Amino acid sequence: MGMGKRAALCYPGADRRCTLGPLHLLLLLALWGDTGYSQQQTQCRIQKCTTDFVSLTSHLNSGSDGFDSEFCKALRAYAGCTHRTSKACRGNLVYHSAVLGISDLMSQRNCSKDGPTSSTNPEFSNDACNYHSRVTARELQVGDQTQPNYLFCGLFGDPHLRTFKDHFQTCKVEGAWPLIDNNYLSVQVTNVPVVPGSSATATNKITIIFKSYQDCTEQKVYQAVTDDLPSAFVDGTTSGGDSEMKTLRIIEKVGGKHVVMHAKYIGTTVIVRQLGNYLTLAIRMPEDLAMDYEESQDLQLCMNGCPSSERIDEGGHLRLPLVVNSPPSNSNQARSVYTLESATATCLEKIQHKHIYFNSCVFDLLTTGDVNFTAAAQSAWEDVETLHPRKERWQIFPNSGNGSKTSALPAVVLGLVCLFFVAFL
Repeated sequence: MGMGKRAALCYPGADRRCTLGPLHLLLLLALWGDTGYSQQQTQCRIQKCTTDFVSLTSHLNSGSDGFDSEFCKALRAYAGCTHRTSKACRGNLVYHSAVLGISDLMSQRNCSKDGPTSSTNPEFSNDACNYHSRVTARELQVGDQTQPNYLFCGLFGDPHLRTFKDHFQTCKVEGAWPLIDNNYLSVQVTNVPVVPGSSATATNKITIIFKSYQDCTEQKVYQAVTDDLPSAFVDGTTSGGDSEMKTLRIIEKVGGKHVVMHAKYIGTTVIVRQLGNYLTLAIRMPEDLAMDYEESQDLQLCMNGCPSSERIDEGGHLRLPLVVNSPPSNSNQARSVYTLESATATCLEKIQHKHIYFNSCVFDLLTTGDVNFTAAAQSAWEDVETLHPRKERWQIFPNSGNGSKTSALPAVVLGLVCLFFVAFL
């Protein structure tokens, strides 16, 4: 069918006197087709793609100068949407008809396959599966230029927890505990005792669930255990969603020891390491997504910290063990008996500033005698430098243990001054 006359084919914005063309029939089929068939393929989003294409083009006027350009943008957005849902739509006649119809129209309208897409609906831009781009587009629409706020959480050592609020805690939390549990991501760790006679534990298993999100990715599960830190998800894949867009992917940094997961669609990065016999984890996630959870999901160590009954530190003060634990005789891990001086010297070789990560290193050496915990503290600090969004908050210095007395002093002085003035009024 030639396109010399604009009315020869019906499309949104075409002349009312047009004849009914194949794409127009396709749109009607997709919008009002067999609903029973659509319900059977709930993951196939071709009907949503078509609905949004109509929304993007219904206001266009075929007689306007910019019609061809805008219509091509909408077609490319439509094509991108069908491409993202292709896996779920296999065997769907409406989907295959849409693909053929889009190709036909792009050829007839001389639309290039590469180029800008309509941004009226951010979901159909090329950056639909890019969190930062979605937020930027949304902010532009409402005239707000505020950058998204990111949060950091880390877990390492015996174990030491840095929460989303930058609270630093040392906890027991033996067994399985949720670090994160929101509508986009779940992270669970399993901790086991390190040495007899100590309440300290360390992480030997990490399970991460990236929940399905629109057309960007299907649900993916990653699991690491001691001596098995894979560079793939449990289904054997290394990415989620469209292989070209790579909205979710795993990058192996050191074989069996260090992986990084980038979830571009939710603006999240996760680092998992193995040092010695135990695992460490660090994560950066947008605040608005981290806060998107139900009341039943409130047990999240990254969000709310450890329960008070599980805390080893005392209000931020990490009391060093009075008696250094000797390594168990049946351990195959290289251990030594450290004094406070030798533990301090060993940790200073790796961490030059005496912030909380240095103190954690000393605590772990005195508690376990395992020098690998020194590397764990050093790597945890490096992950802070890599992922934590606010440099001024990187360093946390340990509580001296006398914080209550120190903080009470200004109040006492202020009270005496007030009494002084009252006496002379």
